Amino acid sequence: MLKATKLIKKVKSENMTRQEIEREVKNVFQREFEIENPIMDADLRETYEFDSIDAIELLLAIENFLGTEISQEEKKQAINIRTINQICDYIEKIAKKRNLLSPA
Repeated sequence: MLKATKLIKKVKSENMTRQEIEREVKNVFQREFEIENPIMDADLRETYEFDSIDAIELLLAIENFLGTEISQEEKKQAINIRTINQICDYIEKIAKKRNLLSPA
């Protein structure tokens, strides 16, 4: 698998929606991991052979996307993530904590 070095855009002063998070995460999987039309609830390890190095690269991409460093405690919370939906939930939680999320 290829390294996920960056997302298409960084979040700056603009707030993001859940749909934007999903779109960006899908774009990363398509572009960086060469996974076309990723299934939101598929187990990343079983379906796409996603490994620990891919997970680290994805965390770096998430930091780039959010424009902020993820704390060690927040990184620990990512250990049990298995699906793209869970990745989006994780990003949404961090974005909400940092007031980067648009109101629904």
